[in-house]
Amino acid sequence: MFSYQMYISFLVLLCLVGIPRAAAAPCEPVRIPMCKSMPWNMTKMPNHLHHSTQANAMLAIEQFEGLLGTRCSPVLLFYLCAMYGPICTPEFQQEPIKPCKSVCERAKSGCEPVMKQYNHTWPESLACDELPVYDRGVCIAPEAIVQVQEAPDRCKCRGVKLSYKTYTKNNYNYVIRAKVKEIRSRNHDLSAIVEVKDILKSSLVNIPRDTVTLYYNSGCPCPPLTPSEEYMIMGYESEEQSRLLLIEGSIAQKWKDRIGRRVKVWDRTNGMRGSRR
Repeated sequence: MFSYQMYISFLVLLCLVGIPRAAAAPCEPVRIPMCKSMPWNMTKMPNHLHHSTQANAMLAIEQFEGLLGTRCSPVLLFYLCAMYGPICTPEFQQEPIKPCKSVCERAKSGCEPVMKQYNHTWPESLACDELPVYDRGVCIAPEAIVQVQEAPDRCKCRGVKLSYKTYTKNNYNYVIRAKVKEIRSRNHDLSAIVEVKDILKSSLVNIPRDTVTLYYNSGCPCPPLTPSEEYMIMGYESEEQSRLLLIEGSIAQKWKDRIGRRVKVWDRTNGMRGSRR
């Protein structure tokens, strides 16, 4: 017969040995094709977007293939994979590690202007607000775990031919005549320092007739600019950051007076068409 003493002994034994718990989900090899180039090969589900399997994550991440094709940010793929197929390091942390807030902000600042051209905004599910800051939490960033090596053929700029159709379709936020002073590179971020000679079109971001910075949104200087040369530059803006951007679809052509006159005619034509509606 099972005595009271035996019952107490059994409870003590359980406390000493430990009650078996359900095992945490193990790491698994990365099977998401878009993320196989990442500097980690093991991931863990559910991911940071609550997909329970890699098959579900794979279907969801495919919606960004077109945006990745624009090369709007050098960290976009890293950020997406850190969210959809996060790095798994059980010896360091049981839960998948989140990307740093700064990585999200770099991806968003480069790509949201491109998305807005197609009447889309940065997805709420990929918001940056709740992500950890590098010096105050555990998170990953590209420069922390991998040395970026630029492939020799990576920076092949796609030419955009200037025409009335292109000008109207791309709906540029600013058009300026500017002389290039220098191209700067810092932490894989490129910018062009230009001296504004004339402002043919502007939007919400103030453009002084002075030295201004134009920000590329990738590690490639596209469209290419040569210091000391004068250009007609057509691009976009980030109202949130008060920045003038050179992104996919932007145009930089060597300045010629006839190009400036042509753009002014196009603006008048578009203005007259708008007033008839």
